[in-house]
Amino acid sequence: MSASGAPAVFLDRDGVLNHAPVRAGRPHPPAALDEVELLPGVAEACRRLAGAGWALVVVTNQPDIARGTTDRARVDELNRAVTDGLPVLDVLVCPHDDADGCACRKPRPGLLLEAAERWGLDLAGSVMVGDRWRDVDAGRAAGVRTVFVDRGYAEALRGRPDHVVADLPAAAELLLAGPR
Repeated sequence: MSASGAPAVFLDRDGVLNHAPVRAGRPHPPAALDEVELLPGVAEACRRLAGAGWALVVVTNQPDIARGTTDRARVDELNRAVTDGLPVLDVLVCPHDDADGCACRKPRPGLLLEAAERWGLDLAGSVMVGDRWRDVDAGRAAGVRTVFVDRGYAEALRGRPDHVVADLPAAAELLLAGPR
């Protein structure tokens, strides 16, 4: 699949595409395949966005790999379960934790920049949709518009998103209704 020159919707995985169990006010990834559950309206929202010409790219921090509580093979398996049937161009994963100081862990923009380079995406016309401050800050650092999915977590935003919505279907409506 080619996306050269296309604008992208960069999507966080847990809490945007799939249900993320919340513990102590913070979302966590599903631990097993039987815990993977797409959120309501996600499949249709992704189809509508892709049909309108947006390249969909999942960008996800998965620090449990660095922490040793899961491995890359399990994360890849969960990614396939989440994106199966969705018109996703690519899934990029940061396997690091904050202490690693990598360029790819959100709030740094490395995953978005890597996807843009790999697929020739139009960053100026792109959007980051996420449910955590890290997503908003990564989008801003990459120079894309930001849409914050407010799940009511016990953490504050650090940067101001361009838009705040309740879920991915609402984000899709916003993107499909407005100018690129």
